[in-house]
Amino acid sequence: MSKSSRIALPPGVRAPFEVYVNGVKQELGTDYRVSDGQLVFSRELVQEQLRKRAWALGFIGIGTYERNDEVDVRYERDGRPTVAHALRVLRDET
Repeated sequence: MSKSSRIALPPGVRAPFEVYVNGVKQELGTDYRVSDGQLVFSRELVQEQLRKRAWALGFIGIGTYERNDEVDVRYERDGRPTVAHALRVLRDET
């Protein structure tokens, strides 16, 4: 079984919109599809909770390299560009 990832689109998002993962633009049909108001990626996206140890290391200036995918959606609301930043990733098995 491969893992996929789903992200709920924010209320009011209508096509056309742009999707970015870690700042890289994604292509509809190639990188993701839209189903029932959600973005569906055929690959696993990971969002890590910052653990106490990682937070403490960061606080004293030592970086950590845990994977943390961020999904952003750029769209227009009332004629103005808007970005929904760091949308929550819901994983499921497909």
